Amino acid sequence: MTGAGVVLTINLVVAGLLGGSFAMVAVYDRKQVAARWLGFTYGLAFVYLLIEFAISVFGVNPVVATVSFATFLGAMVLFNVGMARKYEVPVPWWLMGSLFVASVVSCYLIQDMPRQSFTRMMYYQAPYFMMQAIGAWIVLSARRRGKLELILMGLLAASSLQFLTKPFLSQALGGTGVTAQQYLQTNYAMVSQSMGTVFALAIALLFLVILARDILAGVTVASETDSLSGLLNRGGFERHARAALREANRGNTPLALVISDLDHFKSINDNYGHASGDRVIKAFAGFLRDASSNHHVAGRIGGEEFAIIMPGANLVSARLFAEGARSAFSGLPVEGLPEGLRFTASFGVAELAAGEDVSELLLRADRALYEAKKGGRDCVRISLASENGKRSPSTRRR
Repeated sequence: MTGAGVVLTINLVVAGLLGGSFAMVAVYDRKQVAARWLGFTYGLAFVYLLIEFAISVFGVNPVVATVSFATFLGAMVLFNVGMARKYEVPVPWWLMGSLFVASVVSCYLIQDMPRQSFTRMMYYQAPYFMMQAIGAWIVLSARRRGKLELILMGLLAASSLQFLTKPFLSQALGGTGVTAQQYLQTNYAMVSQSMGTVFALAIALLFLVILARDILAGVTVASETDSLSGLLNRGGFERHARAALREANRGNTPLALVISDLDHFKSINDNYGHASGDRVIKAFAGFLRDASSNHHVAGRIGGEEFAIIMPGANLVSARLFAEGARSAFSGLPVEGLPEGLRFTASFGVAELAAGEDVSELLLRADRALYEAKKGGRDCVRISLASENGKRSPSTRRR
């Protein structure tokens, strides 16, 4: 077997393994729709390589050559659909469909041209270039792009350009062979197949890393989310709060913490049942989520106790937020409970002091909340930092 034949065999094995890998990811996490499409992509690439093997042994006619071309181009279409699904970009169906049909027709029409013709090679490779470039454009259009996406976009762009280099490589390396059977014996076949292997493997492995990153991120989110309220649980809240404190200290910007507690919650469970208590918790959590800004961090840190980290907010603005939330929630009905029944919450507010950590900030805000409870509930108390470093809740009322 020639060197190019060995590389083609390796490509066949790699395509099968990658197709199986993406299929396993799709089965493991059904939310990873892109993995399903990439499983089909490499499955179709496997079929294409089988056809190429058959052509190298039995020869080719215009129909078989066109089918081979269409199979590989179709795999690229599936890849681009997977990218679009992954990055929530509209699938360019009309663009890819028009390109696919025009390219397949063009491929059939050039079959009578000499295999060594530069023009024939350019007509053959240009659709691959354009289809791969569409994939790079899809990643570029993604609303959220990290470092891995930038690398992926660069790989796709480089991969698209390598198709345009192949006509020149063919001329430089002595051509593609006069017949299809001679193709695997040429230097060009060795270089071309090797280039394809490198790019296909690099792109696939990088995308598997991206999928693994997102799966792990999803697992982390699930482990940090309170199932009842949909907010962060205490562990998740404290982790995000620590990150927010680091950013505040690094940028020398203010940061405030608001803690709230539903008033008379035990009586809700006693009088209306635990299911009704759960409804109140869900309602209050939804209210806090809607009232908070995108950069705020909200969590359920206890049974009926909630907290919000407010980066960029000082004590005054955090207290105004708490007062507004207290007033608005007291007027909201809770679905599934008697009409006219209203609930209230008490609030404690503290601003981050120099050298303070999350636990100390939480303790001060919690003391302020205790004062609000002791002061009659349905009110807001703030914690002031004294000159000697000790903190004491103020006696200010709403």
